[in-house]
Amino acid sequence: MIYLDHLATTPCDPVVLEGMLPFFAQDFANAGSIHALGRRAEVAVERAREQVAAALNVRPQEIIWTSGATEANNLAIKGAVRFLKAQGATARRVITVATEHKCVLEAVKSLEVEGFEPVILPVEPDGQLAENCLEEALKTPTLLVSIMAANNETGVLHDLPRLIPLVKQAEALLHVDMVQMFGKGPCSLEGVDLASFSAHKIYGPKGVGALYVRRRPRVRLQPLFSGGGQERGLRSGTLAVPLIIGFGLAAVLVQERCELDIAHLAGLQDRLWQGMRRLFPLARLNGASAQRLPGVVNMCLPGGLDARQMMAAVPDVAFSSGSACSAASGAPSYVLQAMGLSDDDARRSLRLSVGRYTSGSDVDDAVALFGQALAED
Repeated sequence: MIYLDHLATTPCDPVVLEGMLPFFAQDFANAGSIHALGRRAEVAVERAREQVAAALNVRPQEIIWTSGATEANNLAIKGAVRFLKAQGATARRVITVATEHKCVLEAVKSLEVEGFEPVILPVEPDGQLAENCLEEALKTPTLLVSIMAANNETGVLHDLPRLIPLVKQAEALLHVDMVQMFGKGPCSLEGVDLASFSAHKIYGPKGVGALYVRRRPRVRLQPLFSGGGQERGLRSGTLAVPLIIGFGLAAVLVQERCELDIAHLAGLQDRLWQGMRRLFPLARLNGASAQRLPGVVNMCLPGGLDARQMMAAVPDVAFSSGSACSAASGAPSYVLQAMGLSDDDARRSLRLSVGRYTSGSDVDDAVALFGQALAED
């Protein structure tokens, strides 16, 4: 099978897999134990923390391990505003964007029952948040703004260098979901208070993520749940040592390969889009006028062609019609709807994303399989 769904997840890099294996069986100890084996695990965990921090150009103490980006996003958003409320802050507004990942949207919406004011901002037809829209929303005192760096369906990038000053001027905290950007573009955390990351999007293992929590000036969070006080009291629970080791190694590879990967993805993206355009001359690229991640083609097929039917017709190519977490619902992509696409256009849209180990021949073979399905239709 030709895998063109790298925005959903990436294969574990062989270097990462090899580095994790000893910590499943040989160095299996709990990193919280004080005996020699436990301390060996602790040292490995702290080395991984340093590796992730180095890849992001931040302090190791600013990296908190989580079970993934969903937990990191929830901890950042809920933890920050609950802490501020408990400290006597009078603002209640929490702002995010209509095209955010489901976990961010649901986290923000869920705060309403606690007396907060969720505000979901619309996007322009290209998928970007307009400056004036955010500026207007920030006229009401705001606790936190959550804006993703790169969209997980279209690859559209928000213009963070222009949006960050608006949030800072309003004296609100800024949380950025950096999951898709890490390894595919610049991950500057200048002006960012909280940022979420996930290992399985950078050729690391599933089940581990990280939250950047700025220390100077310090950002404080209320933990989501109680326990033994691991991760400086912010995230209790036994650390998943092998997965954390894998995250660290994947971050090292990002540092070593980022420029090479970006060039590779950009070249394959052009090759894939040109090949699909030859098959579907009337196809449209969603978010075409915006700056986008390399390696992503989110395209709307011409009338009469449905994305799910196309997936069934091309079983030897793994791709999607939207985010993996929303795939089971069968509903059209809310991201594309927020960009102004009709339900029909959203249902006709394919998300194709290449990766580090995708070859040019993979792309050509995938296009050929789409062509065969089209000819047989």
